[in-house]
Amino acid sequence: MIVSLGLLTSSCSDFLTEIPKDEIAPSQFFTNPDHAYNAVNALYRTGAPSLFGGGVYSGSRLMFGPYTSGFVDNEYKGQEVHVQHAQQLTFNSINLSSYLGGMWRDLYLGISRANNAIKYVPQTPGLSEAEISRLTGEARFFRALAYYQLVRLFGGVPLITEPYESLENLYVERAPVDQIYGLITSDLEYATQQGQLANSRMSDNGNRITLGAAKALLAEVYLTMSGFPLQANRYADAAREARELINSGVYNLTQHGRNSQGEVDMANSAYNQARLADNLPNEHLYYFEYSVGIETSVYAQWAFPASVAPELAYAISNNAYSPTASLLRAYDADADLRRQEKQYFHTSFTEADGTVVNFQTAPYFWHDDQAAFETATSGKDLPILTYANVLLIGAEAIALSDGVTPEAVDYLAQVRARAYWKQTTEQVEATLANLTPQQFVEEVWKERLRELIFQFGLWSDIQRTRKFPVTQNGQISFVDVVGQQNSFGATYAEKHLLFPLPDDELQRNPALEPNPGYQP
Repeated sequence: MIVSLGLLTSSCSDFLTEIPKDEIAPSQFFTNPDHAYNAVNALYRTGAPSLFGGGVYSGSRLMFGPYTSGFVDNEYKGQEVHVQHAQQLTFNSINLSSYLGGMWRDLYLGISRANNAIKYVPQTPGLSEAEISRLTGEARFFRALAYYQLVRLFGGVPLITEPYESLENLYVERAPVDQIYGLITSDLEYATQQGQLANSRMSDNGNRITLGAAKALLAEVYLTMSGFPLQANRYADAAREARELINSGVYNLTQHGRNSQGEVDMANSAYNQARLADNLPNEHLYYFEYSVGIETSVYAQWAFPASVAPELAYAISNNAYSPTASLLRAYDADADLRRQEKQYFHTSFTEADGTVVNFQTAPYFWHDDQAAFETATSGKDLPILTYANVLLIGAEAIALSDGVTPEAVDYLAQVRARAYWKQTTEQVEATLANLTPQQFVEEVWKERLRELIFQFGLWSDIQRTRKFPVTQNGQISFVDVVGQQNSFGATYAEKHLLFPLPDDELQRNPALEPNPGYQP
């Protein structure tokens, strides 16, 4: 009897100390290469990349800045109150605490996971030195991307670079903006110089971050640092990174398909090639990967207004990124191909019986034919960093560091000549070559608005330039943003150039101070 009891006690003890099969305890993690890869793989779906997702009604969370600009609208803003607060500039720490707090928490979740990978990947047994460098480079890319979003949204934020492994230092103060950018550039310089990232297209690299993606982000960061609020004059650094990427020969702009007469085939334009392809390997340096059956894209549901949902395979559609009149006025209705029907935007489709269904202008760029009319699921990848962006970064940075050189003119002309399909590249270059640096830079800003509107960077450009685009009949002029009204009649004040820290975070962390103008 005593022996049996002893055996039972031993058996129970062994059971209670057995390591669960469905979980990995902290002491077990980073003990083999799979753990290191899993830790970095998770960064492709958390942190900054998660902001590109969204709901059919709410839109992507990165649309909040464009909503603030007044250049886009959302049909369901009556129920999606963040849209109205953005457009009316009525947001504060309390009324959007949950919405802005969700972005804050998701970005810091990505940072936390990146910090774990950065610390422990180099200690993981079984990894080669090349694997350690590459995985660390990818983790630092994503940490940089998260802090880049945070600093532009909120200004100075807590700078956390180590995993939380104790209850010490829970309340971290906001670091100055220059320190945040210091970490961002340090992470991206590591990724580009020591990360041993593949110098190839992302699609040829197992859809993993490449050298081109890291250099593109670094060039953009240097350009942003050169503007407000830092005004750090890193134009030469931005020009260098953009130039090296352009000269690598890995990427190029997609060109329009043409018919037998040499005319642009509208259905096979570069913009429609981008729409129809899962991704453009030569032009999309970094994209968010979607796949039917794993994670499907909501963007195709934002390509139509709600009124035509009964005609589609979707149960719901919503013009969540509806171009306002002010945006459409930025494009020359005759000369700019992007403004033509079924290029960047559309206003109708034809049913099988020939019936034409008309609707308000909506993004055609995200339209997925098969998903809209057959499957109701889209696996099209979402471009985040593009080669056109790199060309425009290079053009602006060179003009402000070396002047309006033929190189700067060439970079801008590549983007504009593709859009202005009735002009030759030489004709476009002739209109740019004799401009002053400031005049030339404003031409770059115009193309950033027109070309990159579906990458959600419009508000960030307004923040860094402190200039607001005023549009009329295809022309754009720039005025001081402070004191200017947006399309919805709201007037920008200095405080609106940063968003308020969420009240939930201010309550959780007594070391945080609210942004100026948003004090409770």
